[in-house]
Amino acid sequence: MTTQLTPRSSRKTFRSALSHDVAMRLATTEYDRVASTLEQLKPEHWSQPTDCEAWDVRAVVGHMVGMARFAGSTRELVRQFVLATWRARRQGLEPIDGLTGLQVDEHASLTTADLPVRMRQYGTRAARYRDRMPASVRRHVTLSEETGGVQERWTMGYLVDTILTRDPFMHRLDIARATGVLVPATAEHEGVIVDDVVREWASRHGQPFSLELTGAAGGRWGVGTGGEAIAMDAADFCRVVSGRGSGPGLLGSQVPF
Repeated sequence: MTTQLTPRSSRKTFRSALSHDVAMRLATTEYDRVASTLEQLKPEHWSQPTDCEAWDVRAVVGHMVGMARFAGSTRELVRQFVLATWRARRQGLEPIDGLTGLQVDEHASLTTADLPVRMRQYGTRAARYRDRMPASVRRHVTLSEETGGVQERWTMGYLVDTILTRDPFMHRLDIARATGVLVPATAEHEGVIVDDVVREWASRHGQPFSLELTGAAGGRWGVGTGGEAIAMDAADFCRVVSGRGSGPGLLGSQVPF
């Protein structure tokens, strides 16, 4: 069955399309899947290169642990934000690069045995903190972020309910691509994340299309008639629209992760 989507114009402010309850279920499961993936890594896996430029698997995991820590308390969020802003200004970096670089550096001294343990610890905290964030903050506080070279306005809810789950999901795919270690996908978890990505991708480009994604997280979607017909693996689709790969036509429309 093909899910027919309703075309929407580009949004001035991006908000999460997921209900908060669904978003928190996905967050809790995703942190668990990340930790389970790290627990399966062998010594030779940690030094493998990834699609993230200049980062091997260990560096990617350092960022993931740091981002889970970032999302676990107001105090930690502010601490990392202040240090990252100072680093970005001093080194002439974009703010997000200052933040991710800080996270990699702060966890570089942890052993590969420590990292999965910290991931479980911080992931549990992050899911709890994200769940408790007041609806008024999620709806009304906004921030400026860049996607595909374009500055956008995001609500805090879009960051908390959507992006902070897409980020570990995509990095888990990065690790799988580098090492072959992947927790099997399900329609109930990865399928929901992919569906949300597809819907946002469709709303961003606003063109007719038919899309068939294979695998447990896949499905069929479409808008209108006579548009591009795309068929590919669900994980590969997410990788391409995240900017990690390239594709023709509508696949060039990026979605933030």
